[in-house]
Amino acid sequence: MIGNSVRMFVGSLLVVALLLPTGCSKREKITQLSQLEGKEFAVPTGTAADKLVLSRFPNAKFKYFNSVLDAALAVKTGKADAAAYDEPILKNIAAKNSGLTVLPEMLTRDQYGFAVQMDKKELKNAIDQVVSDLKKNGGYDAMLQRWLPKSGSPAAMPVIPSGGSKGVLRLGTAAITEPFSFVDASHAVVGLDIELAALIAQKLDMKLEVVNMEFGSMIPALISGKVDMIAACITITEERAKKVLFSEPYYSGGIAALVRE
Repeated sequence: MIGNSVRMFVGSLLVVALLLPTGCSKREKITQLSQLEGKEFAVPTGTAADKLVLSRFPNAKFKYFNSVLDAALAVKTGKADAAAYDEPILKNIAAKNSGLTVLPEMLTRDQYGFAVQMDKKELKNAIDQVVSDLKKNGGYDAMLQRWLPKSGSPAAMPVIPSGGSKGVLRLGTAAITEPFSFVDASHAVVGLDIELAALIAQKLDMKLEVVNMEFGSMIPALISGKVDMIAACITITEERAKKVLFSEPYYSGGIAALVRE
């Protein structure tokens, strides 16, 4: 497992690489999703992105990479026609790297949510209430502007005071899903999901404890009681909903295509 500081260092190198000149490429300029039939996709290994692409484009070809940043670099340098991955993560990459854009039409439509243990309905209700209140008072839109700017990097994590008189609320997350959950320059885990979790803890008068782990370890950690809730750009699916209780969706996204402008 790569430590957080190493992951940040590698990620920084990849972002720098994305800013380098791309050189010549004979690939067709892509402006619509329909143009990607039969084209070559860059996808991270160990994800379902290739299967989701094939469900839309049966003749698609694939190149596999260790990370979504590597896949984006392949698009930037003309080694692939498009990268397929979660829309908010691709938007974050495009915002920080000129010459890349996310097509408006998506391959799939998904919704993201927090998850708690099946019998923790009160915690689920508290999460839903926080999100509902934010959407009513404009706070949610401000969060989206902070974490998903149209250009540049996400803004700094706001300071959210928490009481803690009612104990500790443990959030399990995978800090590799910028802008939802990631490690910033100060080595703190921040992001849209972390800000939401801090507001949930504040509402419950609890102290938030963030537990960073591998993405695949989150649901087992939740079921075993090692954490109280999990969030990291988690797609709500029927299969996962058999094991955990999801909050109401707080973000609508899906699998999108990143292409060269």
